[in-house]
Amino acid sequence: MNDQGTAQRGNGLRAPRVKRGRGMGTILPRDDGAAPLDIVIAVMAFLAALALGASLIADRAALGWREGLAGRVTVQVLPPDSGPPGPELERQTRAAIEILSATPGIVHVARVSHEDALKLVEPWLGADALVADLPLPNLVDASIRPGARVDLAGLRARLKESAPSAVLDDHTHWIARLKALADVVIWSGYGILLLIAVATAAAVTFATRAGLEAHREIVGLLHQMGAHPGFIARAFERHYFFTALIAAAAGAGAAAILFLVVGGLELAGVEAVPFLPPIALKPAEALWFIAVPMASALIAWATARISVLAALRKIY
Repeated sequence: MNDQGTAQRGNGLRAPRVKRGRGMGTILPRDDGAAPLDIVIAVMAFLAALALGASLIADRAALGWREGLAGRVTVQVLPPDSGPPGPELERQTRAAIEILSATPGIVHVARVSHEDALKLVEPWLGADALVADLPLPNLVDASIRPGARVDLAGLRARLKESAPSAVLDDHTHWIARLKALADVVIWSGYGILLLIAVATAAAVTFATRAGLEAHREIVGLLHQMGAHPGFIARAFERHYFFTALIAAAAGAGAAAILFLVVGGLELAGVEAVPFLPPIALKPAEALWFIAVPMASALIAWATARISVLAALRKIY
């Protein structure tokens, strides 16, 4: 049988004509045991969508953290090691504010109130009376004008001279650590996606070989009628393409629903995981989930074609 679906043997028999669009995908009947493959692909797509969503959330959170810390400096005026904080702590705090306000490039200086400082440590230490009595440092927050360059070394020297207990933090250390953490999460997600793609290809390969064996008589008849290996491969690849597309769409849809439910709980005030960014996905980010069933279908299509052609070369 050639690509037009006709062939003629020496005995004068003519092969049945098969239409391209509908016929090639229905030559091989669907196996009764095909449901496990659908479940495997759906689960793989669900895990792939979760990994993809986690990577998108990590990238967005890291970007927000970096933007929030960049262009800002914080000064901590530490309380004395022993005894209650007294006038000296307040004097050094006022000196730090004056030095920051007089520094070129710094446009806004504000002291963080004691109540706001308690809110910063509340997620870590709680909000009981013991925490309220802790000798917290006085915090001074300063914003740097966009594009301005501040002499941080000179600023530290001036602070050390007028306020020995003051510690300047330009957040570069934290920004670097946040970027490294986000990169680990993102690349781990990509690694998981690669492993899922390999597992999906392996499952389709196994199913294709099993399908060839189960339909050996039909495949043999097509071969005797003159069908090219490419024609037979197209029957298999079309079948597994749509099987993977539907199953992966179900798995990715389940993951999208999970992210939607978690996002709804967060909007209702239920914190999913403390200290982590919101897990809800934005609509533009959720559109990336469409790539999961499409990629799964393409992997199944390519794997089925390669497996069928390789198996037919061995058989015939």
